[in-house]
Amino acid sequence: MKAVVKVFTLLFITVLVAGCAGKPDRPDLSEREIYETAQGYLKSKNFALAVDNLQLLESRYPFGPYAEQAQLEIVYAHYRRGDNDAAVAAADRFIRLHPRHEKVDYAYYMRGLANYTDGEGFLERFIPTDMTQRDPGSTIQSFDDFRQLLQRFPDSEYTDDAKARMIQLRNRLARYEINVANYYFKRKAYLAAANRGRYVIENLPQTPATPDALAVMVQAYLLLGMEDLAEQPLTVLRKNFPDHPSLDKKGNFISQVGIDQEGSVINKATLGLFDRYDPPKFDNREQE
Repeated sequence: MKAVVKVFTLLFITVLVAGCAGKPDRPDLSEREIYETAQGYLKSKNFALAVDNLQLLESRYPFGPYAEQAQLEIVYAHYRRGDNDAAVAAADRFIRLHPRHEKVDYAYYMRGLANYTDGEGFLERFIPTDMTQRDPGSTIQSFDDFRQLLQRFPDSEYTDDAKARMIQLRNRLARYEINVANYYFKRKAYLAAANRGRYVIENLPQTPATPDALAVMVQAYLLLGMEDLAEQPLTVLRKNFPDHPSLDKKGNFISQVGIDQEGSVINKATLGLFDRYDPPKFDNREQE
């Protein structure tokens, strides 16, 4: 047991010494030497030490020829090490200090990219995760970041990638709304579910979630007994998405919950313990 403890102690000391050895604590280093050291750490993907050196460079030589480039590379290093909050803060700082810099478009792009991947931790790299189930705050912010990039710098080299990511973000936001509608079906909040479907149709049109949004509206209005309001989204669904699984071969809507199930006396009397039924759920992504 003592031997094992000694081994771990030696390993800890070795790691500690190696980490300290990489820290930029030499006062005699020139600006160029610190910058080149940081570049070496970036190339070797040691982003923590790259940040240390870049921050040292900026603090020692705030008006030197490498200072502004170091600020941009700090954004990149934070992003690559998975610290999205720090990357966003560094990008915001660069934009505030250098709004007319020739590379400020890169700061806008990296800010959007950091928010785009916010919430995608280590496990998400290996385990498939449905990001549409997450809080959409960072998704909305990322979309706005990329929108600002396109508005301010339409000729930027990053606009093509930003446009592609904005499409993905719109799709993610639309699917999030459908997930919320499915939750409202569980809660029997049918009007709220219908409103979520309508939101997708009015604000996020031409996304893969559009047919599900129409089906959500139809189902919700039918359960509310508002057949007249259900007719319009049903007509659009039939015309534009005739193969949607909520339609039969004749174009009739296949309600996932019948009025008889919804109004079951046994179900209501037992608070759903008996004569239970699965709530409606719309998720057509397998056919997207």
